[in-house]
Amino acid sequence: GATLIADYGHNPDAMRALVDAIDNLPSSVGSQRSVVISGAGDRRDEDIRQQTEILGDAFDDVILYQDACQRGRADGEVIGLLRDGLANARRTKRTTEIREIRGEFLAIDTALAELQPGDLCLVLIDQIEEALEHIGRRVAEG
Repeated sequence: GATLIADYGHNPDAMRALVDAIDNLPSSVGSQRSVVISGAGDRRDEDIRQQTEILGDAFDDVILYQDACQRGRADGEVIGLLRDGLANARRTKRTTEIREIRGEFLAIDTALAELQPGDLCLVLIDQIEEALEHIGRRVAEG
């Protein structure tokens, strides 16, 4: 009964397009919204921060994960930039801890385990084929 969207968006323009598409879904979809996101380390700091600035205004819960390819960044650096982008989020709950998870599939599993009927979850994947297969298996398991 929940809606799951998986996308490879890794820049501010992609985040805006995804939020716009989600905002245009029927009102019965996504009363509670969660997002699972990492960032590509080879993007500018400001672009990494801006992704979560955009998402923080559109999602209730955020799970940050460190992806497989940090692309030259220090351990935890990308997650730090993503967290910085959420500092002034209008929608992301301030009372809920923004979670940081090491590992894409663990982050996906965490989000899926929390979904309730009517919820919407956007998963911004890193390992495209592997993540889609993982999601497919989890959905089939029910």
